[in-house]
Amino acid sequence: MAGVGRAGRVTVTSRPMWLIRLSRGLPRYALYGVAAWGVIASARLAIAPPRPVVQRAPRAVTPDRAAEGFAVLFARRYLSWESTQPAAYQQSLAPFVGEGLSEGAGVALPSAGAQQVQWAEVVGERIGAEGQRVYTVACQTDTSGLIYLSVGVMRTATGALALAGYPALVGAPAAAGADDVVERFADVADPALEAVVERALRNYLAGATSELAADLTESARVSVPAAPLTLDSVSQLKWLPGGGSVFAVVQAGESRGATLTLAYELDVVTVAGRWEISAIQSNPYQ
Repeated sequence: MAGVGRAGRVTVTSRPMWLIRLSRGLPRYALYGVAAWGVIASARLAIAPPRPVVQRAPRAVTPDRAAEGFAVLFARRYLSWESTQPAAYQQSLAPFVGEGLSEGAGVALPSAGAQQVQWAEVVGERIGAEGQRVYTVACQTDTSGLIYLSVGVMRTATGALALAGYPALVGAPAAAGADDVVERFADVADPALEAVVERALRNYLAGATSELAADLTESARVSVPAAPLTLDSVSQLKWLPGGGSVFAVVQAGESRGATLTLAYELDVVTVAGRWEISAIQSNPYQ
């Protein structure tokens, strides 16, 4: 008949029942998995919550004055020698060397010459392996100039001091030029305070304790310089942070004619409407 199209074709494909059930259940299983993961994550946060990473400051090293002196004494003997007396050099180092190091701490003296340490001082310290203290000792010598020697010191089971191996010649500690931080502070703009500070410093430098006492608080403890100085001028007077202290840069003259630029920190308070000084630069009881 006209107007009647061909019948459509239907294709029947067989699929396993387990696969049909799995495909229908996948969304449900995915939802179960997400829920289980959330429960596990919540439990983990409750049992072991994450802790913030804390940057800890380096542990302060408690000074061991005896170990410092031991390192300095060794450095002085190690760097002081005379080529004509090798036996005396080895003998001076014998108490330090013991049986752990070679004779004379491994030093073979040159055929000529001599060297003496004029002064030595610890300028650095760190904790090395197994708790040993490693000191940097600055040694001023008469022939080689300033030498820096690294000396490791340890304590034995009995508490005795001992070298922790051979020393090392090292470079100087890092240093930079001075930074006048006070330049960034506010100027003192109080004429009364300026007058008190100048008068107090003039009497302080001159060692005039009775006159100085008039500008001090009752609780102030001040120790004047041993060698009197003459105050020439106060070139800077700044407020330090907090408002309870001022910083003064002064020019002073000494008895031999030299002129010095000096800096002093003074604690100041108002008592009965006038400025008084409670401390100048240092506390003689600390």
